[in-house]
Amino acid sequence: MLQRIQVRNRWKFIFKPWEEADPWLFAACIGLTIFGGIMIRSVEINQGLIDWWRHWVTGAVGLFLAIIISRCRYQILLEWKWPIYILINLSLIAVRFIGTTGLGAQRWINIGGFYLQPSEFAKVGMIVTLAALLHDKTVPTVGNMLRMLAIMAVPWGLIFAEPNLGTSLVFGAITMGMFYWGNVNPGWLILLFSPLISVLFNNLSTPIWIAWVVVAGIIAWRTLPWPWLGTFGAVLVNVVSGHLGHIFWNVLKDYQKMRLTGFLNPEKDPLGSGYHLIQSRIAIGAGELKGRGLFHGTQTQLNFIPEQHTDFIFSAIGEELGFIGCICVLLVFWIICFRLVTIAQTANDNFGSLLAIGVLSMLIFQVFVNIGMNIGLAPVTGIPLPFLSYGNASLLSNFLGLGLVEAVASQRQRKKRWN
Repeated sequence: MLQRIQVRNRWKFIFKPWEEADPWLFAACIGLTIFGGIMIRSVEINQGLIDWWRHWVTGAVGLFLAIIISRCRYQILLEWKWPIYILINLSLIAVRFIGTTGLGAQRWINIGGFYLQPSEFAKVGMIVTLAALLHDKTVPTVGNMLRMLAIMAVPWGLIFAEPNLGTSLVFGAITMGMFYWGNVNPGWLILLFSPLISVLFNNLSTPIWIAWVVVAGIIAWRTLPWPWLGTFGAVLVNVVSGHLGHIFWNVLKDYQKMRLTGFLNPEKDPLGSGYHLIQSRIAIGAGELKGRGLFHGTQTQLNFIPEQHTDFIFSAIGEELGFIGCICVLLVFWIICFRLVTIAQTANDNFGSLLAIGVLSMLIFQVFVNIGMNIGLAPVTGIPLPFLSYGNASLLSNFLGLGLVEAVASQRQRKKRWN
């Protein structure tokens, strides 16, 4: 009897730090990673590549790091926010000098044969920095928001200059999501996006653009602390943005315009900018309800879609596993998002809650954009599908984010566990 009690106490000591962890979140991310390796294997089965095996190895390393991080006190990061911020900026600057070029961009640093992509890890670093800056502000002021935007603009500018449009868009999604959760006035968030909307509307319809400028002015009048000055500034920025966007659009070459708008009508350039989108839609449509079967997709096995193991892995899922397979993948992503929101709501402090929302914003934006471009509803931006697409740096950064969130979950009070 005494021996049984000792064994029970030993196991209790081992698992006590995990009592408040979120097993569903861990299981969903691990399951997607394993499934991603299977689909990468299916895509490359006729090419003799081993990216599927590398995907699993990287996932195992990421899981190991996530487990270590989840056992630590995440509050320590409050003291390390500026070293982390400096580190991510130095790594992005290093890319400009010692980085390698691929696919028309300079984004990677070769370290002993392992290609490190600092921009991927910068996403997690910015989540930590922004959460640390927001956590002690009950209602952020305009000045607070502008200072945080200035801080975020440095790594964002370095990433955009690589050029890396996809990751720079993810940065914007992370910032907007964390600002909203951090009680920043929603009207201010709309005003932040208003210049981009003005550029879009001015190229589509002048009356719609004028109406939007008026709406932006009304929002500024109702939400900014200086009504007259704020309204004048909002209207001026939107007018200037609309005209500059129209000028820059006319400067672009035809092929550049097609890259931005090709998803609206890919048949205009079926062998160029529209090729990926057309082939992806064919593959997903061919899967119908149940799919053609694993390792039996014609579009997939005959390599009609370039880079299908990265940006277009969802098209392989659609062709080989059909509508049912796609819905199952979306269901798992829904479970991940639900658990992240639950952890954010039950965290012990604002810092932990903001960390969870930052990771949620990072993942959900990538899911929407990647699947959107696979089915022809978004332009091809090079954003991977979390845990499924092949990409060592992307997969590791996702697991680092998972570790942070599990650290927040592990330190919740027991009474909040299943809320």
